[in-house]
Amino acid sequence: MTKHSMRGEKKMTIGETVSGGALTELSRWSNRVLEDRVHRTLYTDPAVFEEEIVKVFGGQSWVYLAHESQLPKPHSYLSVRMGQRPLLLTRDRNGALHGIFNRCSHRGATICRDEAGVAKSFQCPYHGWTFRNTGELVGAPWPEGYGMDFDKSQFGLRKVNRIETYRGFIFGTLSEDAPSVPDWLGPATTWLDYWIDRAPNGEVFVRSAAYRMGYRGNWKLAYDNAGDGYHPSFSHRSLLEMASRMGESKDMSYFGRTPDDGPMRSYSLGNGHSVIDQRPAHEGGFWVNQRPQPGRERLEEEIRAKYPERADELLDLCVGAQINLSIFPNLLIIGNQIQVIEPLAVNRTQLTWHATSIGGVPEEVNTVRMRTQEDFPAFGEPDDQANFEEVQRGLDVVEEEWILMNRGLGTGWQSAAEDGVISTAVTDELHMRSYYAEWIKRMGGAQA
Repeated sequence: MTKHSMRGEKKMTIGETVSGGALTELSRWSNRVLEDRVHRTLYTDPAVFEEEIVKVFGGQSWVYLAHESQLPKPHSYLSVRMGQRPLLLTRDRNGALHGIFNRCSHRGATICRDEAGVAKSFQCPYHGWTFRNTGELVGAPWPEGYGMDFDKSQFGLRKVNRIETYRGFIFGTLSEDAPSVPDWLGPATTWLDYWIDRAPNGEVFVRSAAYRMGYRGNWKLAYDNAGDGYHPSFSHRSLLEMASRMGESKDMSYFGRTPDDGPMRSYSLGNGHSVIDQRPAHEGGFWVNQRPQPGRERLEEEIRAKYPERADELLDLCVGAQINLSIFPNLLIIGNQIQVIEPLAVNRTQLTWHATSIGGVPEEVNTVRMRTQEDFPAFGEPDDQANFEEVQRGLDVVEEEWILMNRGLGTGWQSAAEDGVISTAVTDELHMRSYYAEWIKRMGGAQA
C-alpha cells in the first residue's frame, strides 16, 4: 500500500498526532492509520475484523451490553452479544448481575435460544447439560459415562470477567486490569448524566421491543457517522423535504445553515468517546423546534389542557435530548434512544434501537416519546444505512486506498479544556481521528 499523503508530504500517524510522540508499540498500524486518513482494508479485511472482535470487543475494552431495566427482577435473563460472542445477562436470586457466555461447555451449542425471560437454570437442548443462571454446571445426564474423575465444578459456563454498571447502563470486559467504568467513561459521564437526569429522579426504562436494522457494511461505518455533523443536510434531504410539506421544517435543518461556524459543537471526550451538542441551535426549547409528526397536535393539546403549569417542561421531555453521544466501541445515545452497534462480519452489521420511557411523568408523555422515537429510525436511519452500504461497495475499488478524515485539520477550530476535552466545529472529523487513536491502542501488540 502507498504511504504518501494527499499533498505528497509525510503525514503523522494518529498516535503521533494525539500523544505528541510516536507510539512504537503500535507501529504495525502506522502505514494504515495516518493523521488525515485510514486505509480501506480496515473496513474490508476479514483478518482485521477478527482481531477487532478479540481486542476491541474483548481484551481490555468495556463493551456495552444492556440496560438494567431490561432485567427487571431476580432470575431475569437477556440474550445479547459481546462482539460476536453470544452472551446471557442474568440476575441471580439476590438480584446481582452475571454475564455467562451462551455456549455449552460440552459441545458448544447455545443453551438458551430465547431473547429474554425468567429462569433459575438453563438446560442445553443438545445433550441436556443443565446450568444455574450463574453459570455453574448442575448436572449432566448419565454422568457415569464420563468416568469417576468427572468434576462438575470444572465444566461451568465461561463468564465475563467483570460486569459493571453506570446509572443503569451495563458494561462488560474480559480484562481484570481494565479501569473502572466511570474512569473509562471519563468526561463522557457529564453527557450521560445530562441525558439521564432529564428524566425526573433519573428514571429511564427500556421496556419496548427493539427495532433492528441490518446493513451490508463494516461496523465502524456506523461509528464514523454517529459523530458526523457534516452529512445531515445532504444525506437526510428527503426526510427534511417530507417534513417541510407538513409545515416549517426545523429539527435538523440547522445543519444546512453554515454549520462550520454555527452554534452547535462537537467534543472529543477521550477513550474514543465523542458527542455532538445540538442544543445551542434550539432557541425557545426543544419541542417548538421539532418536525411536524402525524397526531402530535392532538397529543400536545391534551397535555396542555391536563397539565397547564408543566406543559412546556413535559413536552420538552417528549423529544430527544439534542445530543448524539458515542461511547466506544458500540453504544450510541441518539435522541431519547439507545442504539447498539453489533458487528456480524467484516461487511455485515446490525444496529439495534431501544426506545426509552421515563418515570415521574404522566402517561401521555411516554406515549408522545414513543411516537417521536418512531420518527428517525423509520425516516432517517435508512438514509444512513444506504450510505454505509454504498461506502462498502465503493471500497471494492482497491486501487483507491484511502478513506479521508481530514476535515477540520489546519483550520484552528479545535480548543482543548483542562480535562483534555477538545471542542470543535460540528463538521470537524475530529471524532474519527480521536476514536482511531483509541482503536490502535486496543489493536496494538502482536497479531491475535
